[in-house]
Amino acid sequence: MTGVIIAFPRAEVGNKIKAILVRSGYQVTGVYTSGSQVIQGVNGLDDGIVITSYRLPDMIYRELREDLPAEFRMIALTSQEQWDENGDEGVISLSLPLKVHELLSTLEMEVYNLERARRRRKKKPAVRSTEEQAIIDKAKGILMSRNNMSEPEAHRYLQKTSMDNGTSFTETAQMILSLMDF
Repeated sequence: MTGVIIAFPRAEVGNKIKAILVRSGYQVTGVYTSGSQVIQGVNGLDDGIVITSYRLPDMIYRELREDLPAEFRMIALTSQEQWDENGDEGVISLSLPLKVHELLSTLEMEVYNLERARRRRKKKPAVRSTEEQAIIDKAKGILMSRNNMSEPEAHRYLQKTSMDNGTSFTETAQMILSLMDF
């Protein structure tokens, strides 16, 4: 579940927004009153959404956005006038006075986008070291010569065995090498 961080200069405002979000099924990981607290609060989190006011005691939303990891999204609650003067393309703005349904629908959209980005990051293939690639290539070579397999067949055999045994691709290649006494 995607964590939401709330940052408002007045804790009671942040707690009211937290109550709305919790009732709607969102997980709020923290309510903070300054930008520096938010920056400390995101340590250890992979990603999330920060809902903040235009100005915090120690910085404005744009400075906070610059200090957050790239995986975090931001929703700024501002007056239309402030946003027209200082809007930022990387931040979503909601106009004050805040309408609860607008906040919830915007948050739902951002959670969806964040989860899509998370899935894309997980789909990226693992980068293997040269030693790991050498082990895999050697195991494929053995399978190809001893079992008369083509390279794609040997690769598929390693892949299937890896998935069936719940081991990594490299561990499976190492098992084949140890079974063949290499």
